[in-house]
Amino acid sequence: MAKYKLSDFDYDLPEELIATEPASPRDSSRLLVLDKKTGEMEHRHFSDIVDYLDEGDVLVLNDSKVIPARLMAKKESTGGKVEVLLHKKVSAGEWECLLGGRVHDGLSLSIGRGLSAEVLKNNNDGTWLVKFSLSGTKLLKAVEKVGQMPLPPYIVAQIKDKKEKRKDKESYQTVFADDKKAGSVAAPTAGLHFTPRLLDKLKKKGVKILKITLYVGMGTFAPVKTEDISKHKMHAEWVEVGKSAIGNLQSAISEKRRVIAVGTTSCRSLEACWQKMGRPSTGSGQSFQDWVDIFITPGYKFKAVDGLITNFHQPKSTLMMLVSALAGKKNIDKAYAEAITNRYRFYSYGDAMFIK
Repeated sequence: MAKYKLSDFDYDLPEELIATEPASPRDSSRLLVLDKKTGEMEHRHFSDIVDYLDEGDVLVLNDSKVIPARLMAKKESTGGKVEVLLHKKVSAGEWECLLGGRVHDGLSLSIGRGLSAEVLKNNNDGTWLVKFSLSGTKLLKAVEKVGQMPLPPYIVAQIKDKKEKRKDKESYQTVFADDKKAGSVAAPTAGLHFTPRLLDKLKKKGVKILKITLYVGMGTFAPVKTEDISKHKMHAEWVEVGKSAIGNLQSAISEKRRVIAVGTTSCRSLEACWQKMGRPSTGSGQSFQDWVDIFITPGYKFKAVDGLITNFHQPKSTLMMLVSALAGKKNIDKAYAEAITNRYRFYSYGDAMFIK
């Protein structure tokens, strides 16, 4: 098995191919279809995904809901600005956060709408433990009022000088996001391409649609900082897979029906679930709830997932490594070169790829 380095997952992308807003309607985005066995490619539109999924296929969606996790705070002592990005809930009122600005243990922050916070400690992993004055649903309601959607830095950098009215609270959210599953700090972006009408078409064709939950955090988007990728440590993210979903997946796998993950978050959730549960037996009635830090790189043997609907990812990212593991590194290199040549739109608001 080839031993890959971080630099092996690099590529040059023209800046104008970074999408700053989604296609409208959502399913009018482009779709590159990649056969992982032959390397053959087709150029379609996302609404054509119906043609590539068969009766009996299982399509797995991540139904987590993005919260407006970017909060602009002021130091109560000096009025200095601090940007607070919610990362991972530790308890009802405590979160691991990314903090922008000069901060220290014990710092008191004023956020607004009755919300304040105290910086408890440096976690020494890029995050800080922050205790908020509100907790549970009261905290999330306050965040909904004062927070901004946590758009990726590459989008923020391109739109900061534009005087345009953004609608990211709607567009940076899947149509199937569950209000009861609020807590993600980034969107499961492959799911952004689906519309209710498209999902209805798939159901009528006999495609089984399952929903699982991964609360997206730094495990999804944290950069790899070491050339030796084996030394990278994924941040853990919370995953929930219900009994019904596991039962349907067990049946599909035993009957050799395809399991198609929508997004790398769904893919990692399923693989971690099957890895930790040891391929649970059909009818066992088990569910799965656990912290997941699975890191999938080329050479990994997939246990649950046959295909993947995904976006075009940043160079040197763990997401590039995952798609290379599923489709083969050479196939991904060729597909990305093809996408750039054909002016596909890249990253969170960009076009899609179906690895079949």
